[in-house]
Amino acid sequence: MRKFGLDSIKWLVIFSLMIPLLTACGQYDVSETYPLESVSRDGKSTSYIYRAENTTVPEAAKEIADKRKPKQTSEQSDERMFLVYDNELIQVQRDKEKPEDSIIEVASQEYVRQNYDRSFLEMYLQYKLLDTLFDSLSGYGKYRGYNERRTYEPTKSYQKPTVEDKKKAPPMTVERKGSIFRRGSTTDTSKNTGGGIFSRQPKDNSNRGSISRGGSGGSYNPPKVKKSKPPKTRSGSGSIFRRKR
Repeated sequence: MRKFGLDSIKWLVIFSLMIPLLTACGQYDVSETYPLESVSRDGKSTSYIYRAENTTVPEAAKEIADKRKPKQTSEQSDERMFLVYDNELIQVQRDKEKPEDSIIEVASQEYVRQNYDRSFLEMYLQYKLLDTLFDSLSGYGKYRGYNERRTYEPTKSYQKPTVEDKKKAPPMTVERKGSIFRRGSTTDTSKNTGGGIFSRQPKDNSNRGSISRGGSGGSYNPPKVKKSKPPKTRSGSGSIFRRKR
């Protein structure tokens, strides 16, 4: 009885160690945090700039849209994309100074009305949607985005975020999904090309066994072993002659 109890504990420990490993082989969620980099704030007119390091514009736009569904998303582009919400506009731009990064601008409705060039937004977004969301958007502003802030200046310049700004606009967090293991290719990977140990295949498949499973059970087919024949030998007869002296 004591032995049975020890065996049960042993198997319980084994299964508890296997469950996290099996879970890791599937999909995983990673929280990606985009830090607040710059702020333009004047009452209800606010624009917060975040940096998405080593992230393309389509990737950043998708991650934001997955977390909070927008009313409209502009066409996919490697340079600039827009996401429209009820009370704000998000613009994702490729950073000119660091092309591997994306700049995320979260502009309030009031900021869009006071700063953005309406004719510029109409190149990316539906005209009727702009009328509905920003009915008082007159189009007198020249602003087009953070990258062009020195050419098309906003009404108030951007500054480094203060402690108060960081409290009002904490770092943006999105969930990034991926897979731990990559699927192998159909090419011959028997040679060591620098990949992982899971990508190596034996050259001869006939030396491997297999397990066949049916509805009621399973059976094991042992690997085929080549039988070696015994070496051939020859037998004969002869005689010995002695030379005469």
